[in-house]
Amino acid sequence: MTSTRKSARSADASGEKYDGFTAEERGAMKERALELKATARRGSRAGKADPETEVLAKIAEMPEADRVLAERIHAIVKASAPDLAPKLWYGMPAYARNGKVVCFFQSAHKFKSRYATLGFNDPANLDEGAMWATAFALTEMTADAEARIAALVSKAVG
Repeated sequence: MTSTRKSARSADASGEKYDGFTAEERGAMKERALELKATARRGSRAGKADPETEVLAKIAEMPEADRVLAERIHAIVKASAPDLAPKLWYGMPAYARNGKVVCFFQSAHKFKSRYATLGFNDPANLDEGAMWATAFALTEMTADAEARIAALVSKAVG
C-alpha cells in the first residue's frame, strides 16, 4: 500500500523544492547580523555613528519606485513622530523608540513582491478592538496616502 501523503517540502513553479528560507529572507537575516555586529563594535563610539545617514544611504540604493516611497515615508515619520529614531533593521529603514522598532519600510524589490510595505511592530499603539492591520501595501504616494501614513504614525507613537 503506497502512501498518498505529500512531503512537507513543496515544489515551486520552477520545480525546485522549497526547504526553508528564500534567498531574500537569508539576505535580510545576514544584513541584520551585520547591523548587530556593527552596533556591538561601536560600543562606546555609538554616538559617533549616525543611524539616519545609514538609513538615507540604504534608501538611496533602492530602485526609483521604492526610493520615492521610502523618501516620503522617512519625511512623514520625521515630521509626525520626531521622537522616533531612524535605524536599519534587517536592511530596511525603520523607526524606533527606546531601541524597539515601531514602524518600518520594506521595499518591493527587497523580497520581489509587487508592492512596498509600511509595517508596524508591537510597540505601535494601533490596537483597535480584537483585530487591526499591522502592515499596509504601498504602490504610489498620493496626498491621501501621505495623510493616512501621518495619522497612523502619530497614532502608533501616541
